[in-house]
Amino acid sequence: MTKTVGERLAELAERREEAFAGGGPKRVEAQHGRGKRTARERIELLLDEGSFEEIDALVRPRGAERGPEAVVTGWGRIDGRPVYLFSYDFTVSGGSLSETVGEKILKVMDLALTTGAPIIGIQDSGGARIQDGPESLRGFGEMFAMNTLASGVIPQISVIMGPCAGGAVYSPAITDFIFMTEGTGQMYITGPDVIRRVTGEEITHEDLGGADVHATRSGVAHFAIEGEEETLAEVRRLLSFLPSNNVEEPPEVPTGHPTHEPDEELLAIAPDEPNRPYDVREIIYRIVDDGDFLEVHERYAPNVVVGFARMGGQAVGFVGNQPMHLAGVLDIEASRKAARFVRTCDCFNIPIVTLVDIPGYLPGSSQEYGGIITHGAKLLFAYSEATVPKIAVVLRKAYGGAYLVMSSKHLRGDMNFAWPAAEVAVMGPEQAVGIINRREIDAAEDPEAKREELAEEFRTRFGNPYIPAGRGFMDDVIDPRETRGKIVTALEMLRNKADRNPPRKHGNIPL
Repeated sequence: MTKTVGERLAELAERREEAFAGGGPKRVEAQHGRGKRTARERIELLLDEGSFEEIDALVRPRGAERGPEAVVTGWGRIDGRPVYLFSYDFTVSGGSLSETVGEKILKVMDLALTTGAPIIGIQDSGGARIQDGPESLRGFGEMFAMNTLASGVIPQISVIMGPCAGGAVYSPAITDFIFMTEGTGQMYITGPDVIRRVTGEEITHEDLGGADVHATRSGVAHFAIEGEEETLAEVRRLLSFLPSNNVEEPPEVPTGHPTHEPDEELLAIAPDEPNRPYDVREIIYRIVDDGDFLEVHERYAPNVVVGFARMGGQAVGFVGNQPMHLAGVLDIEASRKAARFVRTCDCFNIPIVTLVDIPGYLPGSSQEYGGIITHGAKLLFAYSEATVPKIAVVLRKAYGGAYLVMSSKHLRGDMNFAWPAAEVAVMGPEQAVGIINRREIDAAEDPEAKREELAEEFRTRFGNPYIPAGRGFMDDVIDPRETRGKIVTALEMLRNKADRNPPRKHGNIPL
């Protein structure tokens, strides 16, 4: 017997209700009991109110006549701009990836790529669905390929709010930014049980792959944030600095922050003594619009600071040596961190401002054995390859190869400035005279006093910014109080910069 219109609509409503119910009241209650929200609750928090449009809500697992699948997909808006997203539903089969879950995710990723909008993946999954065998593995593989094709084309953001284990971790690893919620987000290739059986090592889930571990030790997580609501709020904040795709410019935000008003506070932040520490972030806060700076990888490799801000309303990426940690030297972790950030900015048309105060690379056998040559070259490669506007300010010192790597003129830097106390040299005065004047120092009655005397002479003759400025390596020596105005003016001048690298398939960055 043919169904009436009312019956058909009742069936539609029933099927939608089943889909929206997820794994049912008991599993939803269990999810809440773990301190976690459901897939749809997270989407509601992330997107502009009422903007979510779900697709494939009625897709069912293979072999089942009814029932939801373990991921929610669709699109919506953040600050009025379109985004696509998928959110694993742990209440359905532990959020495991089946053949149909993979198909749902691939469909929404393809929509994001073809329409030029960011894709956000909220992870809370037990991994591949064992019952689906190779089909679930196929889903992961095709997601990796799609992540790779979308890399540098649209922003890709992963939000780890529950387990993400095994092969599942590689999709987030290819994306541009990884957020982890402290206490619930976990990532690892093999879990504690497997590790215990294979190696005998006893370790907890949190100690193995928690947010703190990946934010501080491995560097896998760019952000580790307490609370789901706070995590999703920071995702929204990050997107405010990024364009929707690689052919658009980042959104501009008007500011009332004065551009050319001298800032007296800048004179007191960096000490004249080259070896005294200070916090480079204090300079960043003073020169960016409204003191608003979103630091990336804040807890990893703290000897270099990277993050997003605005200057004159325009989004910029900051890279700054941090004298508060390891005197601001570059080591393996800092080189990787900064290189990745520079390339991300270049992908998405975000100018790079570099604040330089660097004594060199970290010496030691552990660094050499760990490949500092290769890892340090990543940052050289990234700056050389970048075609976005590049502005650098030498705040205090820049020695040797480390001077070169930090967005120098010689790596195609556009505008390079120096403060009056800046020193640009092959090495520091003490080290230089120790080589040049070694015999004279050794023959002196007081070798240490002689070393200090010669070092001061070296600093007076060579340790000043007017030598590189005289060769055009610095475009200007500037009053520190005018730093913000100089950078904003340079950004305006470079707004229409058009630079192209030689035609090629892609460069071969040292990995």
